Amino acid sequence: MTKISHVFLIFLFVGCTNYGQLQVITDLPKKLSENSGIVQFDEESIWVIEDNGNKDKIYKVDFKGKLLQELKVKNAKNNDWEDLTSDKKGNLYIGDFGNNANDRKNLVIYKLPNPEIEAGDKIDAERIEFRYPQQKDFPPRRELLLYDSEAFFYHKDHFYIITKNRANPFTGEALIYRVPAKKGNYNATLLGKIKTCEDSDTCQITSADISPDGKTVVLLGCGKLWMLTDFPEDDFSKGKLTEIDLGVRTQLESVCFKNANTLLLSDEVRDNTGGNLYSYSLK
Repeated sequence: MTKISHVFLIFLFVGCTNYGQLQVITDLPKKLSENSGIVQFDEESIWVIEDNGNKDKIYKVDFKGKLLQELKVKNAKNNDWEDLTSDKKGNLYIGDFGNNANDRKNLVIYKLPNPEIEAGDKIDAERIEFRYPQQKDFPPRRELLLYDSEAFFYHKDHFYIITKNRANPFTGEALIYRVPAKKGNYNATLLGKIKTCEDSDTCQITSADISPDGKTVVLLGCGKLWMLTDFPEDDFSKGKLTEIDLGVRTQLESVCFKNANTLLLSDEVRDNTGGNLYSYSLK
């Protein structure tokens, strides 16, 4: 095979990568290959974090994939940053609750002021600490590995944390916890459970968000999306759960609402795929 033909085939393979129902907005910067949480403050950019083993920083990236800003988070350590959310006042929250082995006792959510108005290269953080009172052993038995999390959102002065099921055998159940969104040290309140599906490759929840009107919660997995609707107050476990197969099996790690009908999603780089920012229409 000639070199020209070989190059053409590589180009053809990359160009035909199938991202299912997702529309690619841009490649994310290579330094964010392990992105784990996104949130949007303005129409043309997002803020991004990375997970365990990466820097204690937040990053602003525009929709062309350009890194616009990075801020060192003071008084914080990236044990395992797994998701981002924000409130209507512009505060940003980092969920440092990744807990693959279910053995952590230092779960924390960091509250940051609005990063859009930060002029320097550092930003302050306030600690909101919590624990799951139902967890008695660190780690518990393998059938009780229910206390990892990669997903949360802010709603009416509280955080809602959805756990990532690592139990063996895998049951597809996720726990929903509530924590006050103010400085303190709390026992998280268990609100209930939901069940996605029983395939551990696609049914573990990796991110979550709530719509601007507070009527729809989206839960993300590696290739699937679930919509929670018709729930009473904040009892999300009693809502209607609708599964959507996105037609892709990349390592999707982050989701947030862009507007009432559009989601932004991102994935980690894995097996030469991913590392992108996407949009998805709920219509």
